[in-house]
Amino acid sequence: MSRYDRWNAILELLAQEGRLSVEEAAQALDVSTATIRRDFDQLAQQQMLMRTRGGAVAQSVSYDLPLRYKTARHAGEKHRIAAAAAELVTPGAVIGLNGGTTTSELARVLATRSTLESGFTIVTNALNIAAELTVRQHVKIVVTGGVARQQSYELIGPLAGGVLEQVTLDVAFLGVDALDVSLGASAHHEGEASVNNLLISRAAQVVVVADSSKVGKRAFSRICPIGGIDTLVTDAQLSDALANELADAGVKVIRT
Repeated sequence: MSRYDRWNAILELLAQEGRLSVEEAAQALDVSTATIRRDFDQLAQQQMLMRTRGGAVAQSVSYDLPLRYKTARHAGEKHRIAAAAAELVTPGAVIGLNGGTTTSELARVLATRSTLESGFTIVTNALNIAAELTVRQHVKIVVTGGVARQQSYELIGPLAGGVLEQVTLDVAFLGVDALDVSLGASAHHEGEASVNNLLISRAAQVVVVADSSKVGKRAFSRICPIGGIDTLVTDAQLSDALANELADAGVKVIRT
């Protein structure tokens, strides 16, 4: 298990339990107590947990891990979600993408899809997506303005509006931290939520791409109400009950 995988697992355990001893974490992850102590110290330095005598406690009720630490989470599901979402894109389309691991995977799938070799346009506030796809000659990249947020590589703030207010999108693919029928789509950070809301307001169609672990959950800042979403592309683990709730709210659900 890599260091980033361990950190993901530790933070998920803390989110569930609230408190974790070194011995409990070592047993759960099948690693040495020395390794866990080192992990606890490094996570505490990044203010992702609070160190205690012999263990650690949760820093907050939810975690917004840096993007580079999230990549391994639900990797198989995210690739299948990206492949299914790519089916919704036609040649020449203008696509909006916000930041996140699922939208980043979707960008890679789109860039290598043979049916789109004639070209398409991506409008994004995600620096990692723009950097990765700039080398693709058949992909036109439009990047918003804004201030870079280190957690997600997303550009946020009022400068992003100068570009987004001047474009129209055929479809916006929205990665979210949570999706709830009552609250709608939401994000941990209010700056990301604001830019994401403006991004989807420019689109004729809004598609949320999210694995099932995020459905039925709520995060700090609302991106848009459930009525602002046309389609959810998720994995097969989404329960029938949640799928039916979303369908009743007018959201088309695609389970991969």
